[in-house]
Amino acid sequence: SPIVIGNKVIVTCGSGFQQDRLHVLCFDAAQGTKLWERQFWATGRTMTHPKTCAASSSPCSDGQRIFALFSSNDIACLDLEGNLQWYRGLSHDFPNCSNSLGMASSPIVIGDTLIVQAENDADSFSTGLDVYNGESRWKRGRPKRANWTSPSAIKDSTTGERYALLQASAGVEACHPKTGEVVWSYKSGASTIPSLVVSGDTAYVPSNGLTALRHAAGESQPKQLWNVGKLGPGTASPLVLGQKVYVLNGAGVVNCADLEEGEIEW
Repeated sequence: SPIVIGNKVIVTCGSGFQQDRLHVLCFDAAQGTKLWERQFWATGRTMTHPKTCAASSSPCSDGQRIFALFSSNDIACLDLEGNLQWYRGLSHDFPNCSNSLGMASSPIVIGDTLIVQAENDADSFSTGLDVYNGESRWKRGRPKRANWTSPSAIKDSTTGERYALLQASAGVEACHPKTGEVVWSYKSGASTIPSLVVSGDTAYVPSNGLTALRHAAGESQPKQLWNVGKLGPGTASPLVLGQKVYVLNGAGVVNCADLEEGEIEW
């Protein structure tokens, strides 16, 4: 997906028969004029399923820098004018971190840490990178199963701290962005394709349908507010807008439910 930073629209793509040419492009939001383009050689595996590509991950930004992650586990950090700040090939350090269908998890920034989920059937892990130089602040082993979900940020209503929510087949872990320390965990399983969505201090997780979770300070597990089996998403992640949650299921049907109770309205 594209991202918008001020008057700039940032997109990524791949080219070449082996998808080993990686692109970051910037367009003017008002006119659509291309402002700049940067290209890089992939250092990791670029094989993907025909329905996807090497640029399935959405870029992200902290307002000063752009972080573009590709299926090859290459990460390019550029400033808003397209000048390269650093480049990191995770596959250079961890060559077994890949899968034959392609990687698709999108990174997020919390404070000055870039959170990346590089989860697969072999060398599966999540990591927090320093936004200034790309060096790893922490690395944690994760379930060894292909996972295309993206991390999300949630703010603790008591302490005000922001945590990274990491979703995988085993469930959800809330981690401190700077250390990777697990603050709380939900262990009832979750989807490996659609990602959870956060609204306020509540996470709406694709787990046994759709499950609403809220954490209380000092607890090792979050409280389940509700669970509705009929609200399970297919491929697309759920969307929260106002006081409603919208889910597109595997049959191509959109469901709208109340955010507080999970009651399906239409």
